Amino acid sequence: MEKSREILQKIWGYPSFRPLQEEIVDSVIYGHDTLAILPTGGGKSICFQVPGLALDGITLVISPLIALMQDQVNQLEQRGIRAALISSGLSYREIDIALDNARFGTTKFLYTSPERLKSDLFIERFKRMNVGLIVVDEAHCISEWGHDFRPSYRDIAGIREYHPNTPIIAVTASATDQVKTDIVSQLGLKQPKEFAGSLERKNVMYSLHNAENKMQRVLEHCQKHPNETGIVYCQTRRSVKEVVTQLRAYKIPAGIYHGGMSSEDRSYMLDEWMQDRLKIMVATNAFGMGIDKPDVRFVLHYELPNNLEAYYQEAGRAGRDGQPSQAIGYWNDKDLDWMKERLEAQYPTKERIKTIYNAICNYLQVAIGSGKDETYPFNLPAFSNTFEISASETYYALRILQLNETIGFTESSFFPTRLRILVGNKALYTFQVAHDSLAPLITLLTRSYPGIFDRFTTLHEGKLAKRLNISENQLRKHLERLEQYGVIDVQFQSNLPKITFLQERIADTQLTLTPSVYVQRKEREESKLQALIDFVQSDECRSKLISVYFGGEPRGCGICDNCLRQEFDSKSLHEIILAKLPNSFAQLEQEIPASRDLLQNAIRAMMHDEIIYYEEGTYFKANSLCFENYE
Repeated sequence: MEKSREILQKIWGYPSFRPLQEEIVDSVIYGHDTLAILPTGGGKSICFQVPGLALDGITLVISPLIALMQDQVNQLEQRGIRAALISSGLSYREIDIALDNARFGTTKFLYTSPERLKSDLFIERFKRMNVGLIVVDEAHCISEWGHDFRPSYRDIAGIREYHPNTPIIAVTASATDQVKTDIVSQLGLKQPKEFAGSLERKNVMYSLHNAENKMQRVLEHCQKHPNETGIVYCQTRRSVKEVVTQLRAYKIPAGIYHGGMSSEDRSYMLDEWMQDRLKIMVATNAFGMGIDKPDVRFVLHYELPNNLEAYYQEAGRAGRDGQPSQAIGYWNDKDLDWMKERLEAQYPTKERIKTIYNAICNYLQVAIGSGKDETYPFNLPAFSNTFEISASETYYALRILQLNETIGFTESSFFPTRLRILVGNKALYTFQVAHDSLAPLITLLTRSYPGIFDRFTTLHEGKLAKRLNISENQLRKHLERLEQYGVIDVQFQSNLPKITFLQERIADTQLTLTPSVYVQRKEREESKLQALIDFVQSDECRSKLISVYFGGEPRGCGICDNCLRQEFDSKSLHEIILAKLPNSFAQLEQEIPASRDLLQNAIRAMMHDEIIYYEEGTYFKANSLCFENYE
């Protein structure tokens, strides 16, 4: 459709769509319910943002990922498109204004989490909105067989009754056949058009290495490829910090990225990496959502995730430009045991969860029968010290309570200061004349943020204080004075997690955990972990195993470690070793997909025949010899 291509060119500056994007966009514009399964890097957001602009009315985007939603809102705003996010980090007043703006037509994209759809405030406003499109992002969350099942996704189908003729597009990066069936049935999609991108990544070489010293292997790979862009994935923030510290100790410039950082720090690190000022990013799975950097030459897994869905998504960030790239994972038997123990720890006993729920309610001073739809900042370390309950156990209990739809839990994330001016221009001018000390701040706010009278606007306190030539502490006091005078409504920045009570508090003895969020979910996650372990230890083609897991064709790739290992004979292995020198044994083992025994035997034979020699930890070609001599 010509209109969609015009929007793509005008707003994003792209002359053409990627494979499948145009077909998906046209399906939505023509009013069809649509299921789009596009692997990581396939450009899923374009598939609903372009039709959202082409269709009349507002586009409602439902996603569980607050950080990703905020990033997309920021990107749309930078392109001159009005967008808003409703999350548990906002006050009731902020949500009220955002919904009013959506209802009266000043907002084009409204992002929210599925838990928010059940609130009376949302439902009453949503009924009266002119809704052109409903988007269900991360649609696999609706399925109990998905790798991130969220019961609240089951409520999405209910909001369609208010706008029965509005099309729905469900998007996800990967889905098994069972998950696809669940998405269609649970969302009530009507004769949906289905599109699925290929799972094959013909330019990505998958390899997995049993390594006792994983840190050394990561270090050696990064040293060997100093000019290549890469990502190192870890499962915990502690591991991220340890890996970054080691890389920097060896003068390797590496960035750090995890969900506990402020949005400013994350944006800074991302920009440094995107602009190639940093080549390596060490991160948790918080990194990568919505980020499209085509020239990532390698993705290293210092620690593997718990399921194939997450592994495929993270590894898939390599080689989006089609150039040869590597996805390398490191593991050992201790890792596999640790993964099983970690999964077990993620499910405290039911009685323990009830005890923690009761302690949280007491800590937040929420009385029985109250608290519904109220949001509280939650200082996890302080709670843990007060009640002598470990932070990790509390976190896992909170996750289960969230799945149980007892509470909503937003993990530690940075919420910047947000402000709205409450008085009109005339009243503001009168106040400004009467309060000289606050006049410079008022002038700067009104000139720098033109929409500040209509909606809450995000402020960067550090930049604002610098422009005013005052300290951040002085700025905070000025803002507090404006709030006291009733001139502004302000929500000061916070990086504490947020807890929202989705139901009124009940006695812990009355708390019931549904089987789907505890027993059945645990069994499914154990099954998925075992599938990941089988994948790691298998000697079959990696691409074939991934494809079969997601219901695709069982085709071999010919380039993964297992495929190449099966093709090696002694002569070709000698040739490959020579081509990789000079090199250490650890790096040769990493780069050559042959078993350790086979590689050691080949090196011994080549040293015996004086084809190569060893010096200070490195193998070299013998200067006077070449491969032709060996023949």
